[in-house]
Amino acid sequence: MLALLQRVSQATLTVEGKLISSIQKGMVVYLGVKKGDDFSKANSIVKKISQARIFEDENGKTNLNIQSVNGEILLVSQFTLYGSLKGTNRPDFTMAEEPIKANNLYNYVATELQKLGHKVKLGVFGADMKISQQNDGPFSVLIEF
Repeated sequence: MLALLQRVSQATLTVEGKLISSIQKGMVVYLGVKKGDDFSKANSIVKKISQARIFEDENGKTNLNIQSVNGEILLVSQFTLYGSLKGTNRPDFTMAEEPIKANNLYNYVATELQKLGHKVKLGVFGADMKISQQNDGPFSVLIEF
């Protein structure tokens, strides 16, 4: 399981021209689910997202987590994180989990983050989403379990 965390000052997600989700200060989390991923890996990702200290404190040091800054999370399922260009110029997505299992884990991650008190907005699983975000930094971190 992969999670790409991007610190943002704002982000919006639309599908077919309709606004689905928007956040202010926080992070956009692109979540990739690999074949064989399970709830144990999802729990590890949830814990790491929740505790990741990627926001600056009053001294400009990255010491604060999402809750410390009262930030929001836009969680986006992205199977293309498991796209491989090894030996080809066209991405191979065979490492990505099949949609039903991936969607179940995506929803599980969202629910577990919400249970921890995080403000979580979602994308639309499997849809052609248009995401506009204002990266802060930019600051991106890749988590893999």
